[in-house]
Amino acid sequence: MRTLQGIKPQDVLVLLKLCLWDGRAWRHVDLADALGLSQTEVSFALERCRASGFLDQSKKRVLRSALIEFLAHGLKYVYPARPGPLCRGIPTAHSASPLSKCIVSEENDQYVWAHNEGTLRGQAIEPLYESAPEAARKDPKLHELLALVDALRVGRARERAIGRAELERRISTKQA
Repeated sequence: MRTLQGIKPQDVLVLLKLCLWDGRAWRHVDLADALGLSQTEVSFALERCRASGFLDQSKKRVLRSALIEFLAHGLKYVYPARPGPLCRGIPTAHSASPLSKCIVSEENDQYVWAHNEGTLRGQAIEPLYESAPEAARKDPKLHELLALVDALRVGRARERAIGRAELERRISTKQA
């Protein structure tokens, strides 16, 4: 039997999408299409998430308290983000909704995922996974969750605290 390694960035993307799909019937192909992953990547991601304690044995239900704990306390150490050069891109972290509504930032203090169809100029942040920006463009609620995750990865103390509280609220109430 092949041994699986620890959780990977695409696994977090899968878990966030599953939080949004709570109660909805889905297939591997649905996740693959929604997230820009192959069905094989989805299959391996689900197994890693089950083995890591983020999914139940059926690999259909997210164990939300474990996911929240990991996002709040471990994500920034496992998948840190460092601001890069200025570019045009898709807003993330405190530059995107929902944090952009409650955190006022200077024009030169914006974070984006580099993208040629982006709407904002800011410092580039490497997305959690390469397909995340396109998946976020298809699903505004997923974009919000990914932006909150990025606030945990790159934000200052205030942005992290507000982002963590909002992420916990959205994930724990099953209304991501």
